[in-house]
Amino acid sequence: MKKFAFLKPIFNFIAIGLLITTLSRIFLFFLFKERVVETQDYWYIFPIGLRMDLILLCYMSFLPALLVTFLPNNCIKFTNKFLVFYSFLFLFLILFVELATPDFVKQYDTRPNKIFLDYLIYPREVVGMLLKSYLVSIIVTFLILGVVIYFAFKKGKKYFHTHPANYKIKLIAFPFVAFLLFFGARSSLTSKRPINASNAVFSTDQLTNCLGLNSFYTVAFAAYSIKNEGNTKMYGKMEEAEAIARVKKYMTVNPADFTDPEIPFLHIQNPDTLLKRPYNLVIFLQESLGAEYVGILGGKPLTPEFDKLSKEGLLFTNLYCTGTRSVRGIEAVVTGFLPSPSESVVKLGNSQQGFFTLADALKRKGYETSFIYGGMANFDNMASFFNGNGFQDIVDQEDFDSDGHKYAFKGTWGYSDEDLVVKANNYFKGKGDKPFFSLMFSTSNHEPFEYPEGRIKPYDKKAATVNNAMKYADFSIGKFFEMAKKEAYFKNTIFIVIADHNTRTYGKNLVPINKFHIPALIMGPGVPKGKAYDKLASQIDIPPTLLSYIGSQFETPMIGRNLTKIGPDVKGRSIMQFNDINAFRVDNKVVIMQPNLKPLQFEIKNDTTLVPVKLDEELAKDALAHVVTAGNLYKENKYKLRDIKKK
Repeated sequence: MKKFAFLKPIFNFIAIGLLITTLSRIFLFFLFKERVVETQDYWYIFPIGLRMDLILLCYMSFLPALLVTFLPNNCIKFTNKFLVFYSFLFLFLILFVELATPDFVKQYDTRPNKIFLDYLIYPREVVGMLLKSYLVSIIVTFLILGVVIYFAFKKGKKYFHTHPANYKIKLIAFPFVAFLLFFGARSSLTSKRPINASNAVFSTDQLTNCLGLNSFYTVAFAAYSIKNEGNTKMYGKMEEAEAIARVKKYMTVNPADFTDPEIPFLHIQNPDTLLKRPYNLVIFLQESLGAEYVGILGGKPLTPEFDKLSKEGLLFTNLYCTGTRSVRGIEAVVTGFLPSPSESVVKLGNSQQGFFTLADALKRKGYETSFIYGGMANFDNMASFFNGNGFQDIVDQEDFDSDGHKYAFKGTWGYSDEDLVVKANNYFKGKGDKPFFSLMFSTSNHEPFEYPEGRIKPYDKKAATVNNAMKYADFSIGKFFEMAKKEAYFKNTIFIVIADHNTRTYGKNLVPINKFHIPALIMGPGVPKGKAYDKLASQIDIPPTLLSYIGSQFETPMIGRNLTKIGPDVKGRSIMQFNDINAFRVDNKVVIMQPNLKPLQFEIKNDTTLVPVKLDEELAKDALAHVVTAGNLYKENKYKLRDIKKK
């Protein structure tokens, strides 16, 4: 076997890689055992995991195999240096993402994905959050990585140096090595397509399925998939005309009100009452305020202020957000755009200018438009998107820093909600009688859950908890309306308090629907007081509903429903995007679409119990139509208002 000793670094690379991923999978299994063992045949995660690990490691081994085979023996010094560097670099990365996986899974209920990459872009905020919330994990991770680096210097030569070999033997061995690596990377000789993440799906539990993958693969695949932003073919194909027709039948728009065939969903929305001076609009977007934290929605008793305010407006009791990230919530509430498998339009390149927003529509009506945020507005590309799409004034942490006011508290993510509402109230007072639109975005109810002392009676003994942060966020909501009611602008303003998403979106179903349930409350002149809207609704229905109360006619491309025009015979509808899984729900029927797999249908007994039923092909086509339409509208630049010069 000495003749084949030149292959030792490849064998060791694969063996050590398998050791890392397998030990990590075993650890994750025991960490989440209580959940995983509820899945039938849960042990599949181990053979599936071995298969996916070999695919990854065989792909990575092609380059070393070429070098040890074809570089002559007189280049062995270079070859060995490269092999040591290459092997430890990728093994180090594999180990690093596996060490980061347990905490990521606890937060997002899946292995590291594009969210993991997104956070790497904002080191200041993220490092601050990690140091305050995951310090023990960070220490353990760096200790382990430190030991690995030590062994890299001490043992690199032993494990990853090749040996001189007869050139003929290397050439004879190469076809066999190449075949084994090719077979390992493809994991099949009969399949026309390479194995991918969908081959790890064997249950209806997203977490259990993802344990059959490895985290380097999921992160690498997320990075690779960026080039496919807007690609909806993973769910199926549909002609654009059919997709448009299927989406339109879910809208509350008279066919005669569509105005431009080049912009397929552009239509006129008329108000119930046309006002000479339309009302202002303020959206108070609440970070992570899921319904489970709202007392009046049956959640924990953490929102006494919101509960009291619900008697003064229209409460939405059966509303579901479109995604699990703030940018997805912003997308829904500010643009009304459909959720899609690609990134939120807030971050996509082709939507940075000329993309419809409420700010653009209202700006064309003479409104002054603004975004007010206690953190840094460049986070998640918000400032760029807002600047290019109708927001005239962006007020963020730097403005708080420089205005000379003594604020209550500045934390990891910026100024507290209490400071945000004080700043916003002063800003709105300064507008006088000018009509304005503003998006306020909170920060306090975000990990590491920091807030000023002495404002609330803690729900938990430990201060920095999600429950206490939610209670403080509610305190700030109450403070805002207490101040606003004393000002002249209050009587001329439509307000909405709405969540962007929930805190942790997890559960044993492919889409944990209960974790998408969020609160929303509309207040203002002409809005029913003490009423509840109980029909199933989506976050994308909120913007057209808000426009109905303002008192002006609008032309918009929004697909969401004006909920003030929904009759009792119309079925409720919501759309949810969970990682790369799409859920289309009509009343208690939900179609779930996964990449490259046939759609599944379930009947919802309650938000945590989904019973598999026979697929309704028409409903499945409607679900696909909404995803296809989102992709087409984005790619073809058809989600916009008509050019001002043409009007």
